Amino acid sequence: MSTHELYTGPPGAPDWQVPSAGSARFSWEYDEGRDRLLALYQKGKDKQWDGTKRIDWDLEVDPLDPLGTPDESLSLYGTPHWAKMTERDKGELRKHYASWQFSQFLHGEQGAMVCAARIVESAPDLDAKFYSATQTMDEARHAEIYARFLHEKMGMLYPINDNLQSLLGDTLRDSRWDMPYLGMQVLIEGLALAAFGMIRDTTDKPLPQQILAYVMQDEARHVAFGRMALRDYYKQLTDAELREREEFVIEGCYLMRDRLRGVEVLENFGIPKAQAEEYSEQSEFLALFRQLLFSRIVPCVKDIGLWGKRLQQAYVDMGVLELGDASLDQLMTQDEEIAEKLDAERFAAEERERVTEVRGAIAAGGAPD
Repeated sequence: MSTHELYTGPPGAPDWQVPSAGSARFSWEYDEGRDRLLALYQKGKDKQWDGTKRIDWDLEVDPLDPLGTPDESLSLYGTPHWAKMTERDKGELRKHYASWQFSQFLHGEQGAMVCAARIVESAPDLDAKFYSATQTMDEARHAEIYARFLHEKMGMLYPINDNLQSLLGDTLRDSRWDMPYLGMQVLIEGLALAAFGMIRDTTDKPLPQQILAYVMQDEARHVAFGRMALRDYYKQLTDAELREREEFVIEGCYLMRDRLRGVEVLENFGIPKAQAEEYSEQSEFLALFRQLLFSRIVPCVKDIGLWGKRLQQAYVDMGVLELGDASLDQLMTQDEEIAEKLDAERFAAEERERVTEVRGAIAAGGAPD
């Protein structure tokens, strides 16, 4: 079935063309590189995996409750609209919200793939090109996995959110080589990691839990890559150049904060846009969700050296300034450990099944005729 048949609304033209500017850069220095970045490149090679084999696609998913979403987390909960909904209606609402979330993940992963390829083209250093090549493959795998989940398990997709598309466009149109790092590795990837983590840590559904845990294992490396490359480069910039990057971060953070409402979902349930925005703004759960989504971005921005007064004030206004003291290395280590633990549990269960099967075959073979 064509993807276009599964969209809840018209996604626009079959392809989105973003004019690009900037130079493709070659480096003739093949022997030197930053040790930490080359180590990350080696890890990127070692950690490649096949989404067809590592994920158990035979696991069933209930489209009406794909994530085990509690009623209280839905922005319509407690409103007059909620009181009129049947249990089937509430299940459809959960389906739409999960489809909207995973659709934005899918579109963001395709954007990350394009940005990683752009970094391969434009980064001046060969070590950065090497790592970006592994990330391009990672992002292709992630897009493949999210697309398969939406096609096979949900049967529904949402078009890309306007604000996400705007941030992607701004990132790709900028001619400065560091902007795909800043827009994608720091902002969009940082946001995605936090969103993935919140769902991974709260869902009791094994298939989405597997998908998110394994994707996060990759994404943690990507954010580390952005930190290494930009921290080195931003030490060389003037105050004026740093302020330009900070303005980009401020605008991007507001765009992402505003895109996290899922207003499109409520509109599909016949709720006028203004009222849908009001419900989303009043939701205590969504307010907490939006704040926690910056848990990966704020410390990264501070770490790479973008921490001017205007940027700090913007984070004060968003209520997330204190997140700047979080340990990104600790979060990344946790992401690795969760994925490895999930693998260990799955392999142990499979081994137990094989042992039981062998014992059964032996017992059957030794039984008298």
